[in-house]
Amino acid sequence: MRPLTAGDPEDIGGHRLLARLGAGGMGVVYLARTAGGALVALKTIRAEHAADPAFRTRFRREVTAVRGLTGRWLVPVVAADTEAREPWLATQFVPGPSLVEAVDGFGALPTATVRTLGSRLADALAAVHDAGLVHRDVKPGNVLLALDGPRLIDFGIAHAAGATALTAPDAVVGTPGFLAPEQAQARAGQVGPASDVFALGCVLAYAASGLRPFGSGYAAGVLFRTVHHEPDLAGVPGELRALVGACLAKDPTERPTAREVAAALRDPRVSLARGITEDPEQDWLPPAVLREVAERSARALDIPTPRRPAPQPTAVVPAPPHPQDARSPTRRRMLLIGSAAASVVVGGGATAYLAAGRGGAGASGGALPVHTLGFQADLSGENKADGVAQERGARLAVERHNARAGITFRLALDTVDDRGEAARAQRAARRFTEAEVSAVLGPGTATAALAAGPLYQDARTAMVLISVDDDSLTRSNLRTLCVTRAPDSLLALPLTSYLTSVRPVDRTAVIDDRAADRTGPSLTNQLSRTPPHQGTTSVHRVAADSDDFAPAVRAALAAGAQAVVFSGTSPERAARCARALADAGFTGPRLGTWHIMRPAFLQQAGTAARDWLFATPFTDPGSVSRTFTAAYRARYGTAPGRWSPEAYDAVGLLARTLEALGATAGIEPGAVAQCLSALTYRGLAKTLRFTTDGPHTLEPNASYFLFQAKGGTFRFLGRHDQVT
Repeated sequence: MRPLTAGDPEDIGGHRLLARLGAGGMGVVYLARTAGGALVALKTIRAEHAADPAFRTRFRREVTAVRGLTGRWLVPVVAADTEAREPWLATQFVPGPSLVEAVDGFGALPTATVRTLGSRLADALAAVHDAGLVHRDVKPGNVLLALDGPRLIDFGIAHAAGATALTAPDAVVGTPGFLAPEQAQARAGQVGPASDVFALGCVLAYAASGLRPFGSGYAAGVLFRTVHHEPDLAGVPGELRALVGACLAKDPTERPTAREVAAALRDPRVSLARGITEDPEQDWLPPAVLREVAERSARALDIPTPRRPAPQPTAVVPAPPHPQDARSPTRRRMLLIGSAAASVVVGGGATAYLAAGRGGAGASGGALPVHTLGFQADLSGENKADGVAQERGARLAVERHNARAGITFRLALDTVDDRGEAARAQRAARRFTEAEVSAVLGPGTATAALAAGPLYQDARTAMVLISVDDDSLTRSNLRTLCVTRAPDSLLALPLTSYLTSVRPVDRTAVIDDRAADRTGPSLTNQLSRTPPHQGTTSVHRVAADSDDFAPAVRAALAAGAQAVVFSGTSPERAARCARALADAGFTGPRLGTWHIMRPAFLQQAGTAARDWLFATPFTDPGSVSRTFTAAYRARYGTAPGRWSPEAYDAVGLLARTLEALGATAGIEPGAVAQCLSALTYRGLAKTLRFTTDGPHTLEPNASYFLFQAKGGTFRFLGRHDQVT
């Protein structure tokens, strides 16, 4: 939940707005309360889209579709106004995570959970089909998990059987990877209830294995495999594989109906003894996911009081001229606010930060100046996990440092969800530069950083990147850019170090996966130019459209390979390579990069994943400090997420910078970015030391780490130059 903005209305159609649940190019979704006190998710459509007659017709159709539906596992419509200037639709509020959040965050679901999930979703689809509708976009993101069962949502592209299409005849409607072949080929006349059953099969395969049955990557490739290839169901438990395979039949007439799927998945003992549709079990989810659902449900009970931004009294502190440009106009960088203002950080290193004591009053006992740090990241899109972990790490740092005694300034954290999108990132940058924040943490994606970077450069505001690496950024002339992670372009460094000092080899082979992004060719080129242990490197390519790694593996072993490096970035393709190496009997060092270090690799590779080594630009968040881990768990109820220690360190770095600049005397534009390059900061994750020319990039020698696949997980080995 995010606070309402100054531009949000207080009321829509008699519903009191409480908070923002999400926003995008199409409109905003609010958490609202009805006159009777019930919570709803209220979806609005921006006026510019509603002005399009075809768009408004589609919205009317969505409302009509869902209003006529009944079913326990569907989200009912509470109210709607399709004729308003900004049309809106209110549905029952479901506080649980989506299926994609659960699987990506906690791994594949147990078989019993998949059975329950599938039977209830099939019941929902049966109700949809009985009403003469086709959902057309059944996917993990449209399945919410509640304590009593799943909910199927989003009927924005639902279609009445036999109705006239509102899209072009050759348009593909839906989400690649969860589309039936007839949808992938835009055969609109053949799209029907069986198409939803195919999508349900994809959802169940994903839930049971953590993998998409037709792979991932470019949409065109996924659609091609959907039409022409058989699904990869190797990770689906045997007792579910036949049914899921039947749902994924290419011919729609060979697929079971939704009602038949529900009957096949339902456990007869539960059905007879309890009546599953009347009294569902509340512990249908595994414990970790159940805790997440319960936590979100509990947060939903603590509804924020709507508050609007209000003008605050400020006292201007004159700033000295910019050290490099005496002509620069001075601008306000700080607010003098009372002791009720938010969080604070002081310099002194990460260990000192974690040792924060009680207090928070300044040494003088009076009001303290407050520096605001902006934070922007994808907090609700496909990179949500990384964005949320970074925000939590940054916020924890701010909160912990606010408790220190004797501080001379405070820090506040202002957060914006840019969803990794260029337009939203630019809006966030304008907001932060207009507010004259002291520095910005983020963005969290290259797209957002490339869009926002020039705006921060013009305002001379430091933009501190935590997890982003992009050649276009580092080659730019953004002198206010500070990159705190080591680049992917040098990932060969930790692998070469390992194969030279820890497991010396004379002959290294690279399985060059041509489906990889820029990381693959860079890794291959570096290992070819500088072979480990001053030996030789052979390169064996696998075409982007091929899933067969056996020929390349045979060629590598024929060349006498003592170690094999996989250059690709797809966990699924890496798993195929691992199985090919295992089938060939190769047991030497097998290495890859952090891109393939996902649960999908472990699940699909099976025993072939054992002992694989991975080079990463991030540390193990649970190993940096017991104090940090305990504080994170106490604050958020979960283990620290990837990149959270790095975000914690970024706050510490900025605090040290502000302290060095004499934070109580005001900060001139550009001073923070300039000062960053001269500092060395020993953080929890790593020591931050930067180059001084152009964008401030991290010196990489001690900034990479190694993990190894052991016991069905990724075990942290340590900093690459300290592993023995």
